[in-house]
Amino acid sequence: MTTSRPLPTAAPSAVGVDARGVHAFLDAVESAPDIEPHSLMVVRHGRVAAAGWWAPYTEHRPHLLYSLSKIFTSTAAGLAVADGLLDLDAPVISYFPEFAADITDPRSRAMRVRHVASMASGHVMETIERAAAADPYEWVRGFLLVPPDREPGTVFAYNQPATYTLAAIVQRQTGQRLTDYLRPRLLDPLGAGFTAWSERPRGRDIGFSGMFAATDAVARLGLLYLRGGIWEGRRLLPARWVAEATRPHVSTAGGFAQGPDWRQGYGFQFWMSRHGYRGDGAYGQFCLVLPEYDAVVVTTAATERLQALLDMVWEHLLPAFAPAPVEGRAEQDAELAERLSGLALPQAALKPSPAEPAAWSGADFAPEGGHCARQPSLTGVTVRPAGTGWTLTLSEGDDRLDLRFDGTGWAVADSPAAPVPTAVSAGWTDDGALVADIVFLETPHHLELTCAPAEGTFTARWRTEPLHKGPLRTHRAPR
Repeated sequence: MTTSRPLPTAAPSAVGVDARGVHAFLDAVESAPDIEPHSLMVVRHGRVAAAGWWAPYTEHRPHLLYSLSKIFTSTAAGLAVADGLLDLDAPVISYFPEFAADITDPRSRAMRVRHVASMASGHVMETIERAAAADPYEWVRGFLLVPPDREPGTVFAYNQPATYTLAAIVQRQTGQRLTDYLRPRLLDPLGAGFTAWSERPRGRDIGFSGMFAATDAVARLGLLYLRGGIWEGRRLLPARWVAEATRPHVSTAGGFAQGPDWRQGYGFQFWMSRHGYRGDGAYGQFCLVLPEYDAVVVTTAATERLQALLDMVWEHLLPAFAPAPVEGRAEQDAELAERLSGLALPQAALKPSPAEPAAWSGADFAPEGGHCARQPSLTGVTVRPAGTGWTLTLSEGDDRLDLRFDGTGWAVADSPAAPVPTAVSAGWTDDGALVADIVFLETPHHLELTCAPAEGTFTARWRTEPLHKGPLRTHRAPR
């Protein structure tokens, strides 16, 4: 893996970005109670004009992209087409001849690669549960066993097995995982740094989700598309693929209820927007490519109000893009830089120690009501003193996850020895309960935990529910 050079930077005013618009965007997202921002990058005219991470999230840490992963899958498909390994007009079944005898539905057999690339397989709704039920071990076969409702190419449905199938074809044709195929052709030339992808089955990147990458890596991919596939004077991606991937292939006007930015059409794993086009992932992972403004905006976040987050970009950032450099704004630029360097998630006002510390030495807590509704695998919690702070042990059956906190701020555990990168902010309330906010730093997710000493019980809930299920230790980038 090559060492990446930082993206070039510029004062906002030097690239025609009004710092006041960025301040307004920050004000909007920080004042929205149901939007938790994790990072923001604004790239204008090829230079980073604004970038910030809300502590405990940091610049170089990979972040789970969820469905924003799809634009990396699309890019891998484009490279495979350029390498002569993939034909968009070939039937999907032609790449899986071992399933041919099982796939008898004429619409399934007529499905072409371009149809799965554009979410136009002919199904009218998501098929992941039906595909997994049809074949729990080979989702491509399961997907092809679910008969399309319409002719392929005629109707849109946001459908994870379609992308999974596209990814599986690329991996079969190249003989490599997506990560390994992309590394020398794209990721290293871009200087994208560390990336990882969840697999199912082992050895196959799932394609539709599960990629972990830093905000900077996403911005670089967006900038590559903005530049028509050229990076630092070298063509990495065919111009024809960039144009095809980022134009609408199928109408989404009646097929997705998120909001107006989901009704503008769908390309090859890219959404069309009211402004430009984008990749997006659950809970606010966005890569917005804005050719009209020669800009890329990337966010990572934890929110279910995706349209509201986009609306804030349209309302505050777009008007900040001027056609030319803005003179006399050095003071405003400096104020914005200072604010961006000090971003942090809010922490609850809690006491750093309990009224009776001895009572908390080895205190054990059981799930309230006998089970933990939103984290079913969490079976017990233990609290004990450790040096000047405390250790919080979360139990999942026989597995233990030890977390440290001292009641004074975010306690970050991200050493190579840590089973999962976390940050913990915890302390005691006036009525004696222990409250902990546990951030799984390579994901959008927080686990909120409360231990009630009088009852000897705890409650735990995810602030946003992980879409990839598994024990707590799995909520990290694969290593």
